[in-house]
Amino acid sequence: MVSIKDVAKAAGVSVSTVSHVINKTRFVAPDTRSAVEKAVDDLGYEPSYLARALKSNRTRTIGMLVTSSTNPFFAEIVSGVEEGCFQAGYSLILCNAGDQPGRQRSYLKTLMQKRIDALVVMTVNRDPDFQSELDRLTNLPRAVLDSDPMPHACAIGDDSILGGRLAAEYLAGRGHRRIGCLSGPERHTRSDDRLSGFRDGLAQAGLSLDPGLVAAGELSARGGYEAMRALIERGALPDALFAFNDLMAMGAYKAVAEEGLAVPGDISIIGYDDLEIASYLQPGLTTIRQPGFNLGLEAAEILIRNLESGIGLPDVIQKKPELVVRESVR
Repeated sequence: MVSIKDVAKAAGVSVSTVSHVINKTRFVAPDTRSAVEKAVDDLGYEPSYLARALKSNRTRTIGMLVTSSTNPFFAEIVSGVEEGCFQAGYSLILCNAGDQPGRQRSYLKTLMQKRIDALVVMTVNRDPDFQSELDRLTNLPRAVLDSDPMPHACAIGDDSILGGRLAAEYLAGRGHRRIGCLSGPERHTRSDDRLSGFRDGLAQAGLSLDPGLVAAGELSARGGYEAMRALIERGALPDALFAFNDLMAMGAYKAVAEEGLAVPGDISIIGYDDLEIASYLQPGLTTIRQPGFNLGLEAAEILIRNLESGIGLPDVIQKKPELVVRESVR
């Protein structure tokens, strides 16, 4: 195995000079730097990142706790975090905690043992013990996504109140009056905000949300299917429907088709997120876009800026959602 001493000998310099070139800890004359870099390339030297981490008390590693990496929207966020880490020369350790308290605490312990420099948290159902453990880590920079704000953290997300309002305004503006929604689970921050904005948007159009036209479900295709079936079985089919994410809208499509009905001929549907698959559904799904990749990218960037430059973390970063019109609303 090639050592730093081998590099120093090949470049004709001291070991400390090689260290300064590799770690960028001191100015080194351009010719000397070039000689060291050439020796590193010629010999195929790989620095010991463990040794560097012990010396600098930094591992250039960010940990991430996520509800489910299989959800396409969450996958977009993870991809953004990963890209931000890669661009800055950081590594990402991803843990799929599944919103299970035991796994959340276990993975948090594992990440701390790996000596991560910062943490991204994207979990909804945080149990008190997990939250308490997080609160004790006051010196660990962290960002939270798709979640309530946390102490000592930057909360990053879209303005879901505005998103819900945009959905209501568009459906009402297209002439719909009997408008319902498929909402997410109770006490889900994003779901509550979208419902609040949706009610406000309907009120501005002189309408109100009939509780009989509301069905709650998990924010998944199955959850949307089951919630849509519940509306159908209670004989409460609206003219137009706001699904709180695109996966729920996909499930609603299936339930509507099983009744021999058509989107948008019999019922208009609007979703939320603008997943890639939304444009490939038939008909294409009108939806509210929130920038999943950019949310993840910004989480990584603000954490790395904090680590590299000491720039403080903002309490909240809120992105503006936007309407994407396709063919699912008549």
